[in-house]
Amino acid sequence: MEARKVFDDVQCINGGIISNGTLRLTDFHLVFSCPPPEPKDESLPTSTTPPRARESWITYPIISLCTLRPTPATSGIPSSIRLRCRDYVFVCFNFGDDKAAREAFDFIRNRTCRLGTVQNLYAFTHRPSKAEQAINGWEHYDPKAEFRRQGISEKLPDKGWRITWINKDYSFCDTYPAMLVVPSTISDNVLKYAKDYRSRCRIPVLTYLHPVNNCTITRSAQPLSGITRKNNIQDEKLVAASFSASPSYSDHDDHLPPPPSDIDAVEAQLTTSEKFEDSFLAGTPHMYDEKTGKRLIFGAQQRNLIVDARPTVNAIVNQVQGMGSEPMDRYPAAKKIFLNIDNIHVMRNSLNRVVEAIKDADISPLPPNRDLLASSGWLKHTRAVLQGASLITRQVGIYHSHVLIHCSDGWDRTSQLSALSQIMLDPYFRTIEGFVNLVEKDWLSFGHMFRLRSGHLSHESCFVVQRDAMAGSTIQPGENDGRADAFQNAIANAKRFFNQSKDDPADLDVAAEGATGSIANDEATVPKMVSPVFHQFLDCAYQLIRQFPNRFEYNERFLRRLLYHLHSCQYGTFLYNSEKQRHDAQAVQKTSSVWDYFLARRAEFTNKDYDPVIDDHVPGRERIMFPKLDGIRWWHQVFNRTDEEMNSHLNAAEAAELSIASAMANLGSDGPRGRSRAGTPTYHITDARPPGLPASQSVVAAVETAHETLTPDNARTLHRSASADNTSAFAALRRGVNMLSSMGGRGSSPGPEEARVPARAEQELRPLNVAE
Repeated sequence: MEARKVFDDVQCINGGIISNGTLRLTDFHLVFSCPPPEPKDESLPTSTTPPRARESWITYPIISLCTLRPTPATSGIPSSIRLRCRDYVFVCFNFGDDKAAREAFDFIRNRTCRLGTVQNLYAFTHRPSKAEQAINGWEHYDPKAEFRRQGISEKLPDKGWRITWINKDYSFCDTYPAMLVVPSTISDNVLKYAKDYRSRCRIPVLTYLHPVNNCTITRSAQPLSGITRKNNIQDEKLVAASFSASPSYSDHDDHLPPPPSDIDAVEAQLTTSEKFEDSFLAGTPHMYDEKTGKRLIFGAQQRNLIVDARPTVNAIVNQVQGMGSEPMDRYPAAKKIFLNIDNIHVMRNSLNRVVEAIKDADISPLPPNRDLLASSGWLKHTRAVLQGASLITRQVGIYHSHVLIHCSDGWDRTSQLSALSQIMLDPYFRTIEGFVNLVEKDWLSFGHMFRLRSGHLSHESCFVVQRDAMAGSTIQPGENDGRADAFQNAIANAKRFFNQSKDDPADLDVAAEGATGSIANDEATVPKMVSPVFHQFLDCAYQLIRQFPNRFEYNERFLRRLLYHLHSCQYGTFLYNSEKQRHDAQAVQKTSSVWDYFLARRAEFTNKDYDPVIDDHVPGRERIMFPKLDGIRWWHQVFNRTDEEMNSHLNAAEAAELSIASAMANLGSDGPRGRSRAGTPTYHITDARPPGLPASQSVVAAVETAHETLTPDNARTLHRSASADNTSAFAALRRGVNMLSSMGGRGSSPGPEEARVPARAEQELRPLNVAE
C-alpha cells in the first residue's frame, strides 16, 4: 500500500515501552515500523535472512481521539500525537519538530472525519485474499433457511406462522428486512392498518420459535399511544395472535417441557432478585397435582409477557412526545414489565469512564485506576442486560410463555435482549454458524443502526490540539494544566445561566430515546448518537463463554476480533443502518463480508474445548443456560489488560464471600437462605457480587396487567435507573401524564358510570420492590 506521508525518526510509546522507527501514512492506515529487537543471547547462530521490521497498523476509523500536543523548538520537548482507539489501543508518537507533527495530525484528520461519505472508507477498496474470496459471506445467512430450521416454511406443516413479503421493496418499513414472519391468522391488510401504531412502522414480528415448546420471541418498536393512551385494534389483534399462534406442546410430543424437578434445579441456581421476579410475575402461587405432587404447567399461555426494556421514566418521557407504551387494558392476555436497562447515552458515558481509567496505557505501564473502573458502572449495566435476557429465557424455556420485546425504536436494547435470550435457549446459536446467523438476523436484518451507533466517519470533536505544552511545561500521566477544563466549565455555566427557562440537555439526554429519520438516514456522525450497544452485547456473550467454557464453538478471540472489525471499516457488513441501506448502496457487489474473514480462519476462532453434546439429564450439558450474575467480570482481553490487573479485586471479594459461606456451613448454619418459623423462604443479602453492585438488585422496574399495577406492599425500592436519578425533575411530569390519562382516556369523554370511577391504577408506572 502506497505511503502518502513518511516520517523518519519517530518515537513510539506504548505501555511505557519506547521504540524508534518510521511512521508511514497511507490512504487508509497509519503504519509504524521499527527494527526487530536485538537477540538477548549473542551465542546463538544468526540467520542469513535479515529479520523483518516489526509493523503496527492502525486503521483511521478506529481512532476515537487524536490529540496533537505542539511544543516550541526551544523547549527541548518533542511535539506529540496521542491516539485512543476503539479497540482500546493507546499509543503516543513523538516527532522531532512541530511541523512534522502538525502535518501528520492534519493528514490523519482529513482521512478520518473529512471523507464525506462511507463509500470513501477502506471497505470499498479492500481486496480480500483468495481464501476469503472463496467464502462469499454475503450468502451465508438465508432468512428462509433460518426460519425453516425453526420449523416455519410454506412447505412444512403450519405452526401458526407464515412468511410475508409485504416489505419486499422496503416500502412497508424501511428499517425491517424484506422477509417477515407473522401469525398465519393475520392478513397483510391487517398489517397495513397496524403499522402506523408502532414507531417507524416496526410492528411485532417473529424472531424465534422455541423447538421444545413452540413458545416464541417477537420484537417490535414502542407503540404511539401518547398521553391520551390511544389504541389500535389491528395491533391488538396482531399481539394477541402472536401469543396464541403456535400450537402448545402435548404429551405425545418428542420434546417435553422440563419436569418440575428440572425447574426446581434451575430455580436453585437463581439469585434472590431473580427468584423474586419469577414469583412476582407468576402472580399466583405454584400449583401441584394432588396425586403425583408434580408441579402443574399449563402450556404456552401461562404468563405471556410484553417486555419494555426501558426504565419507566424513559417511557413516560416518550409518552409525552406522542409515543410511550402499551395500554394494558387492551392486551389482557399478557403482563407488561419495564426493565431498568439504561439508554444509549448512559451506556456511552459509562464506557467513557472506563476509558478514563485506562487512558494512560500508552505512556504508563501501571494498572488501570480501579476506583474509576468501579465508578463507571459498566459491570452493573452488563449485569442488567444479562439479567433481562435471563428473565426472558426463563419465561420462554422454563415457564413456556410467549414474549414480545421492545424498547423505543426496537433496534438497541431489543436486539441485545433478543439475541442473548436465543443464545441461552438454543445451542445452535453457540456454534460459529449459528452466531453468524444470529448477528445477521437480529442485528443486521432487523435494523440496528450500526453506522449511527459506531460513528464510522468520526467527528471534528475527535481531533484536539492541546495547547498546554506551548510554554514548555510537562504533563504527567493522568494530569493536565486545567485550562481546557476551566474553559469548558465556563462555557457550560454560561449556557445554563442564559437558558434557565429551558430544559438542560444533559438532563434530557438520559431520558431521550430513539432517533429521527433524518439522523438515521444521514451519513454524518452525530456524537450523541454514538453508543457501544453492540460492544455491550459482545461483552455479555463473553460473560457466557467465560462461565460456560465448553458450551461454545467460538472462542473469546472471535468476539474480540468481531468488535475490532465493527470499527475497522475493512468490510461492508457494519457500514449501514439497515438492510435497505445496504441494498441501495450495493454493499454486496462493492464490498466484502466480515464473515469472509472469520470463516476463512475458522480454526483460529474455534474453541478447542467445545462439547456439542446436549443432554438435559446431565449437569453441564443442558440445552438452556443461565448466566451466573454474581460471576460477571471485566472483559480484560478487549481492554488489552491482564485478568490480574482488572479482576483481582473482584476475584478476591468472591473468594472472601465463599470463605464466609463455607465457615457458616461448617458451623451448622442454614446458610444465607434459611427458613422462617412458618416455613416460607427468607432471603438474606449475602450473595457474592462485584463491588459497587447493589444487593438483590432486580432488573424489573414495574409490572402492569390489564387490571392492576403489581407492586408488593411493605417493600423497599430497588435500584433506580440512572435515567431516573433526577426524580424531582420528573415527578410533576409523571403526575401530569396520569392526570391527562385519567381525564382524556383515549380521546373520548367518560360516560356517567366511568366518571365516578377513579383513575386506573394500572396506568400509574410504579417501581417494582423487593420484600425484605
